[in-house]
Amino acid sequence: MDRTGDTIQFSIVRSIGVLGESRGGWKTELNLVSWNGKEPKCDVRAWDPSHQRMGKGITFTQGEAERLHILLGEYLGGAT
Repeated sequence: MDRTGDTIQFSIVRSIGVLGESRGGWKTELNLVSWNGKEPKCDVRAWDPSHQRMGKGITFTQGEAERLHILLGEYLGGAT
């Protein structure tokens, strides 16, 4: 439910990868998710093993994800 008490509907359109896992089995994942029937977005958040419960996360439009990719490449490419 969201803050107004409405049910949030979601569909994981594509699983892209797992970034990490907690002791309780929750995994931080990068997925393509459609929220409330809208256009899918890149989404990073923790999910329980059944993908019924989720933690706080962040979503990116295609353009934002592309910009993040460039910025991370610059940052990680410059790491020593």
